[in-house]
This record gives sequence, C-alpha cells and structure tokens, in this order.
Amino acid sequence: MRSRYDNPDLTPPWKRPRAVPEVAAELDLVVEEVTTGFCGAVVRCEKTAEGPTVTLEDRFGKHRVFPMTPAGFLLEGRTVTLVRPRAGAAAEGGAPAAGRRLTASGSIAVPGARARVARAGRIYVEGRHDAELVEKVWGDDLRIEGVVVEYLEGVDDLPAVVEAFSPGPDARLGVLVDHLVPGSKESRIAAQVSGDHVLVVGHPYIDIWEAVKPASAGIRAWPRIPHGQDWKTGVCRALGWPEHTGAAWQQLLGRVRSYKDLEPALLGRVEELIDFVTAPAE
Repeated sequence: MRSRYDNPDLTPPWKRPRAVPEVAAELDLVVEEVTTGFCGAVVRCEKTAEGPTVTLEDRFGKHRVFPMTPAGFLLEGRTVTLVRPRAGAAAEGGAPAAGRRLTASGSIAVPGARARVARAGRIYVEGRHDAELVEKVWGDDLRIEGVVVEYLEGVDDLPAVVEAFSPGPDARLGVLVDHLVPGSKESRIAAQVSGDHVLVVGHPYIDIWEAVKPASAGIRAWPRIPHGQDWKTGVCRALGWPEHTGAAWQQLLGRVRSYKDLEPALLGRVEELIDFVTAPAE
C-alpha cells in the first residue's frame, strides 16, 4: 500500500502557489479588471451562454462588461476570482459586500478619515445651488483633500475676485462657470483671468439645475425656456414645480444621491478642478 509520504512535496511553503480567493460580486463592490485596468463598482451580474459576466461602472458612469474568469480582478490590490453572489443580491440590490466602498462622487471611501486642514487653493462656483450640489456629491473628497468651495454672485466679478485672491503655485484657483460656450460673455471673462495658477472650466448648461439628469429629476426632459425669460422661473412653471425656486431646488437636490444622477459634462469638469487645485507645486 502506497503512503502519501512516498512522494512528498518538497517545495518550500513560500514557493507554493497561493489559492486565489473567491469573492461574491455583490452590488457596489469596487474591483479592477486585471487586463484592462478598468476600475468600477459592480452594478450587474448575468449568466450567459459563454459563462457568467459582471458589469462594472466607473466614476464617470461608463459601463463595461467582463467575463468572470479565474483570478481576473483585483480587490484592494489582491487578485481575486469573482463569483456570482447569492440569488438576486447584485441584480436586485442586495446588501453590499465587504470591501471598498464608493463615495457619492465614485471615489474610494476612506473609513474614519479626518478632514485635512484647508489648503490655500480654492474652487469657486457661480452660485449657492452650484456649491450645494458640489458639496453633496464631492464633499467627502473635498474634505480629505482640504479643498474649500466658495460661490460667486455671478461671473461678472470674477476678475476682481481673482486679483484679490492672488493665486500662485501653492494657492491655485479653480473656477466652475455655467454655460461656458464659445463667444459668450462667460468665455470672454474666462479668457481674461485664466493663467498658470487659475483654471476656469465650464459646462454647457444654462444653469446647474440642467446638469441633473432628467430621469433623476423625475422628468422626461428639461423644458426649453424662451430667451429673455428667467430660466428657473420658467422651468418651475413648465414643470408645475413650486414657484419659489429655492423650494424647487431643494426638491431637485434631494433627488441627487451620487454622481450617477449628474451629466458627464459636469462630472469631468469638477474632477478637473479638484485635480488642478490639489496638484503639488512644481
């Protein structure tokens, strides 16, 4: 009778291949696909004729589908094999799996992180509603980076604000402008103040309200308001919202839960500003 000691495995333990752990691909688990480097949160698992697949969504709302191959993903830097979760967990919104979590902006959450002391650099936005939206979606990121967001009462005073701020290598200034399109008043002012330490970016929407996806706002589309009419007032009337635009805004803001509720044209610009004001001085 042969014994298991007849052919012992003489490979040292530290040279033996380690088993790759299996992790359930539950909703909101953040992983990185090893061959492409695509990082995103799990939004769906499906069974196909070729085998199970997982759909990941990155912070800009882009979706990609990957086969759930062995050792095909990284979780917190460790190679893992994703497997289908218990019935219905990912597809129907079950409890999130243990692992990395996303902030409202789609960044990796840092549990227990303290807010950084405010840096000299600042981000300015045009109005109170812009500031409240940026805080709701990017607030966690901004506190960790030590970035303060302030608001202007319109873009007309921007040259004076920039002059008073005195931006420099250690105090960069980022500005988010509504309706920044070629040939507009906003574009001329932006060109006037932009420089090595001042970055002005904008979105194409008439007002920050319009940067909320219609589906998230509970409407089919944002109405077209005739030129010369106050846009917010016209929107409220067209949609049957409260005539008080402040109350209507709070209703709209309450529907925004994460970056998924915002248009990509806004997401990219805010991320660009955060990167600009937090870049180390050369």
